[in-house]
Amino acid sequence: MKRVILPFVDVRAMLKVKDVMVTEVVTVDVDVTVKKAVERMNAQEIGCLVVHEKGHFAGILTERDVLKRVVAKALNPEKVLVGQVMSKPLTVVDPEASLEEAVNLMLEKRIKKLPVMRAEKLVGLITMTDIASAHPEMVKFIRELASKYDIPKRIKKVMDYYVA
Repeated sequence: MKRVILPFVDVRAMLKVKDVMVTEVVTVDVDVTVKKAVERMNAQEIGCLVVHEKGHFAGILTERDVLKRVVAKALNPEKVLVGQVMSKPLTVVDPEASLEEAVNLMLEKRIKKLPVMRAEKLVGLITMTDIASAHPEMVKFIRELASKYDIPKRIKKVMDYYVA
């Protein structure tokens, strides 16, 4: 039997955002109360909502936003609007971008969730967890890149979870 040696393939360059992203993204308007937004997140079992304002996407509301900007400050989620506590400006990535580009952007901006947009249309969402679980090589790559940044504990936890 003849042994076949395959050439090295750099998974980081080969995989693109569109290969890993989720395509069903839930959105919310800026003028919805945080209580209603959290109810939507709970019903969909998701950790964020991309925020829509006057014909464009203006930000993202994450669980962390709710904890830091509403719960920790003992604000009333029935009175606080999403637009008041969302993370902004919205950082996005193109579906044709490499996973390497997405990781660099997430680490640079210190975020774990990245909406995917093509020509101002929301087409998906990719998270650090999606990338880390996409391929074992990606965890090594994320660790290499992370050593160049002062990363938050929440991102380090994702890396630690996926490393054996």
